[in-house]
Amino acid sequence: MSLPPVVTFDCYRTLIDFDLNRATLPIVQERLEAVGVEADEFLDNLRVMRFQGVVQPYRRYQDILAETLESCMLLHGIPSNDDDADRLIDAARRFEVFPEVPAALERLRERYQLAIITNSDDDLIPYGLAEIGVPFDYVVTAEQAKAYKPRPEAFDKLFEVLPQTRDQITHVAQGWDYDIMPTKDFGLARRVWVNRYGFTGSDYYAPYDEIPDLSSLPQLLGV
Repeated sequence: MSLPPVVTFDCYRTLIDFDLNRATLPIVQERLEAVGVEADEFLDNLRVMRFQGVVQPYRRYQDILAETLESCMLLHGIPSNDDDADRLIDAARRFEVFPEVPAALERLRERYQLAIITNSDDDLIPYGLAEIGVPFDYVVTAEQAKAYKPRPEAFDKLFEVLPQTRDQITHVAQGWDYDIMPTKDFGLARRVWVNRYGFTGSDYYAPYDEIPDLSSLPQLLGV
């Protein structure tokens, strides 16, 4: 009996409302105001530092969160506290699932296997999986791959784990830079961009489908 096709998902910001800006601001806001640093500038610098962190040689994601927060505070001359990183990581464990996600995943399971490929640690992703509450057939982390998306090594680990061939894989993700761009030439059956935040795409990375959230995904994939 042949295997069913598989839908692979990014987890954070695709399935889980993993908003690190929202988690970081309460930790640092009083100190930003005291020093006179604009919150938007600080958070954008921090976002860039996190991207730079994940494309460097592999380190645990929780270490990257801690190190980039400290580095960004140093960049802006903001004093740090011993518990800053612990507070951020604790918040990352408690982000909630987007409301339409569980029902969409349950429908997809009628026809597809489900997988996650995530820039996460083996001991961090279970919090997100428990919050989603829908079983996945495969979960591939950056810790297992020893590489983060958009590095091709992260996807190589996914293809090693999945028994399906690439033409049986549909990849679904919010991350344009982490997921949609790097998978352009992978020979996947389909790629779906969950454009939750109204960003602008590019025909250069076509073909891809674009949806605003997961509620329409089952119908798009014929379920």
